[in-house]
Amino acid sequence: MINRELIRLKVLQLTYAYYQNNGKSIESAEKELFVSMSKAYDLYLTLLALIVAIHKEGERRYEIESGRALREGLPPVNNRFVENRFAHQLANNATLMSFLDDQSHRWDNDDEFVKKIYTLIATSEMYEKYITGPDSYDNDKEFWRMAYKTFIVDNDDLDEVLESKNIYWNDDKATVDTFVMKTIRRFSADSDDEYKLLPEYDNEEDDKEFARKLFRNTLLHAQEYQAYMTESVQNWDISRFAYMDIIIMQIAIAEMLTFPSIPVNITISIYVDLAKLYSTSKSWKFVNGLLDNIAHKLVEEHKMLKQVK
Repeated sequence: MINRELIRLKVLQLTYAYYQNNGKSIESAEKELFVSMSKAYDLYLTLLALIVAIHKEGERRYEIESGRALREGLPPVNNRFVENRFAHQLANNATLMSFLDDQSHRWDNDDEFVKKIYTLIATSEMYEKYITGPDSYDNDKEFWRMAYKTFIVDNDDLDEVLESKNIYWNDDKATVDTFVMKTIRRFSADSDDEYKLLPEYDNEEDDKEFARKLFRNTLLHAQEYQAYMTESVQNWDISRFAYMDIIIMQIAIAEMLTFPSIPVNITISIYVDLAKLYSTSKSWKFVNGLLDNIAHKLVEEHKMLKQVK
């Protein structure tokens, strides 16, 4: 699950944190980087666990409403939501159950938020169409895919809850959301309790080495990389650059010089996107132009062997 996109974001977060915490050693900062990467996987499991928590809240409400219907002689309460087969698969998944064995990973302490998001779902037109529509496993799974996309992907209340759990999770969430959606799509009617969720790493050794080299070179060669920035902008002091722009370009230069197999245009495009997300509204154009100038200069000076397209 932890891919290069998420690793680059983690390197950006921890490089920024490194400069905010003067006196921290590179070794301790690197350790924090890997802990942060592991926490991103915890976020993936935590968001899957949120689906289970919402479903359990639905079961609690169903029991209350069914008891009232029985006492008052009302028609039986629709049980389509509580019988959702995908939600039951997720609730019984061995990997997720093991994760939830740790009390700190459960949503029990955030029951007011869970109740609120359940209410949003249960009062929606989507919910009504689902519980009155055709009964099939595919519809069960599609309901949760759409509910997640509609009510969980962009949810300010959830952002507040996640920030209280981990300072980096809100930045991670957009990327992790894509993995949650992918996981929902991968389930099938015959997925059993041992069904494998996405692994923490596709290739742990390679991914950790990529993170380590990118992070260390960003920090160890900071002055050299910042000199390239200064040389590429005439009559412009680097102190006038947006602080986040400097960090983003520093990491981009580290990647260009450290990983010969990654095309320059790909690297520039990736860090321009990060500038769009984490710096000023005009930063991406500045970062794009300066990185392009630096890349051409590195090629001309034979400091970088790959070409700039």
